[in-house]
Amino acid sequence: MNFLILFGAFLAASFACSYLKTNLKIWTGVTSIIMVLTTMNFTNGWFSVGLVWAIFVALAVILNVKNIRQQLVTAPFLGFYKKALPNLSETEKTALESGTVSWDGELFSGKPNFKKLHDIPPPQLTTDEQNFIDGPVAELCSMIDEYEINHVKGDMPEDVWQFIRDNGFIGMIISKKHGGLGFSALGHSMVLQKLASRSVAVAASVAVPNSLGPAELLHQYGTEAQKEHYLPRLAAGKDIPCFALTGPSAGSDATSIPDTGVVCKKTFKGKKQLGVLLNFDKRYITLAPVATVVGLAFQMSDPDGLIGDKEHLGITLALIPRETKGMDIGRRHNPLDVMFMNGPVRGKDVFIPMSYLIGEEKMIGKGWMMLVECLSVGRAISLPSCSTGGAKMVAFATGAYARIRKQFNMPIGRFEGVEEKLCEIAGLTYTCAATSTMTALAVDQGEIPAVPSAIAKMHATDMSRTIISHAMDIHGGKGIIMGPKNYLGKGWQGLPIWITVEGANILTRSMIIFGQGAIRCHPYVLKEMEAASIENKDERLEKFDKLLFNHIGYSFSNAVRSFFMGLGLWRLEKAPHDKFTKKFYAKISRYSAAFGLAADVSMLTLGGALKRKEKTSARLGDVLSHLYMASAVLKRYRDQGSNHADQAIVAWALHEHFYKIEQAFKMLTYNFPSKVVGFILRRLVLPLGTHELPAGDRLGHKAASLILNPNETRARLTDGIDKDVTENNVVLQMNETLKKVIDAEPLERRILKALKAGEIDAIAPADQLQQALDRKIIGQSEFDKLTIVRAEVAEVVAVDDFPFDAFDRTAKKSAKITKIKAA
Repeated sequence: MNFLILFGAFLAASFACSYLKTNLKIWTGVTSIIMVLTTMNFTNGWFSVGLVWAIFVALAVILNVKNIRQQLVTAPFLGFYKKALPNLSETEKTALESGTVSWDGELFSGKPNFKKLHDIPPPQLTTDEQNFIDGPVAELCSMIDEYEINHVKGDMPEDVWQFIRDNGFIGMIISKKHGGLGFSALGHSMVLQKLASRSVAVAASVAVPNSLGPAELLHQYGTEAQKEHYLPRLAAGKDIPCFALTGPSAGSDATSIPDTGVVCKKTFKGKKQLGVLLNFDKRYITLAPVATVVGLAFQMSDPDGLIGDKEHLGITLALIPRETKGMDIGRRHNPLDVMFMNGPVRGKDVFIPMSYLIGEEKMIGKGWMMLVECLSVGRAISLPSCSTGGAKMVAFATGAYARIRKQFNMPIGRFEGVEEKLCEIAGLTYTCAATSTMTALAVDQGEIPAVPSAIAKMHATDMSRTIISHAMDIHGGKGIIMGPKNYLGKGWQGLPIWITVEGANILTRSMIIFGQGAIRCHPYVLKEMEAASIENKDERLEKFDKLLFNHIGYSFSNAVRSFFMGLGLWRLEKAPHDKFTKKFYAKISRYSAAFGLAADVSMLTLGGALKRKEKTSARLGDVLSHLYMASAVLKRYRDQGSNHADQAIVAWALHEHFYKIEQAFKMLTYNFPSKVVGFILRRLVLPLGTHELPAGDRLGHKAASLILNPNETRARLTDGIDKDVTENNVVLQMNETLKKVIDAEPLERRILKALKAGEIDAIAPADQLQQALDRKIIGQSEFDKLTIVRAEVAEVVAVDDFPFDAFDRTAKKSAKITKIKAA
């Protein structure tokens, strides 16, 4: 009994210190005091008491006396660790060393410091950025006819192309020093959101040159001469860039590029020069058919030793003018009938001088590092922003349509089945916007957000797929029939493109988010790997020892915090902000501890095999992703003023994230490669089982209702999209009709009441309206109002039709050939 009392005191003190994340000295002092007090007041029998004290003293000496600790524990473990350490390829090392860590690192900590989240400044555009959005961007939106682009011309009209070139859309990320707009990542993001709300093709054409392309690469790695030549031309629209990375056998595995460049000497422009002879075959290259300058990634080699003694030099990047001899460019792909410029680029025996290499000779072989770092920035903005703009437009349109469109004399948005989809559209749109904005802000803070950019790209595009799929269900036939009146079909049709490009979502989820995040964002793993590779034996032992025991304390603390918070102590967790958000911040702390523990257990037990356990990696990545997105939702709510009216949508989104986090833990532990480890881990991260549920029906009803009529919450949810009423903006015309429909609803209810009472007996709606006037149920002004509103409603629900032979492309082609022959 004495043993159990004293040992219980020892454990209680240890658990309390671990839960509070105290350091080793505080643990030693606190545990000593508690054990002394327990020994003096509650125990006798010196053998059992002495045994517990012996255990504690031995443990305290080993942990606190560095020389003893290093000899007994650290040195033997370091030897084992070096042997067990997985061999990383140069590609993997480059990916791990690229990028920086921001809020994603806090989520690995087990106890996130929310002050760091709140220290990220709220989104605020500069005056120049806002003026550009209100001016040239709005004007460009007014010029867009999406149907003409995709179904008539098969390209943007020349005046649209010229407007894009003349107004600097291609040079948003180029510095003002070089003639560009010099926009922040947030400004860049908001431009893309507004364009994407109007046209997939236009948004893609503007996004790509400002993402992974020559401008960013030149800014970061180009020589001064290259910057001075190309950047002003790109900024002025004199050059249109593309970047050729993907090929037939190198898609997601971009490092397996088979395209070659051999160092040699050849005559170029009348002069014998040292350069590179290129052979390449690239495809899926956006803007390639119209590009005037092509960025190219290839494997460079120097078999004759013309620039050194190394034959295989690695991936290298070049910038090649379109007119270079041997270049085959100009043909087009058809990406799901979404008519942005995309096509192959091929080259046979294309000779370029060394001055065409980006960064020239000093950047030879560093192409993969250059691409990874630039992709982390570009991927953080382009697709998340375009997906967010599209999602906001869909939410704006679908809410209006569901209120205007009636069946059984009731707006379809009031049906519970439709309402279920509407609340998900609202919640996912909120998360999409929050994640996109927070990731762009990280770039503006100087981060290269490798892991957050992967989260933002994968989940923004995936949420957009769900959003537009629900919207298509709600619109029914209206969404199916293509034509000028259809504002959904092309977005739904093109969604697989965004799922696929810049890292296919399956790959991103199963290999990149946790695969890169586990080492890059973990507070100790990467540092331990670096310490283990130090050449100096004493320095290696010293650094590894400190990291190892900090890591052990971190893991033990996460295990304790995860278990006890899982029992309910998360409710006592200190959390910032108001009563509404406190529980959500506390849950992030709870699941952060559980995630840190699960990540450590997975890496410890699976080691290098974790790379091949893609489902395990994917589920851990899901937890990290939803922790990140939940944080972004809370930040957006705070940045927008913590409006009470927004709480239904915010709460819906957060309940969804925590439900998916818990389900990911459940699937992780039940399917863990070791059943024993999985069982123990499940008892630590989910000690009471799974209890999180998606948002309930009542909350879903509140969230759905908020997008069915004009209000401030709906305006905030869909901020930044094109809301100017123009001839081609069908969605804005519909939202103008929405206001009139809502205003006329009392009159419609009066007529419906008269119908039920038998005061109106006509069958046709027009006849019913006339009877209502004739029988003085409504007055003349009310009759006129309803006539106008019903005509506009009819236009909203109308779909397009075409002449019988409108889609007979064979006949049109034949007529065109006949015309040419006649000429």
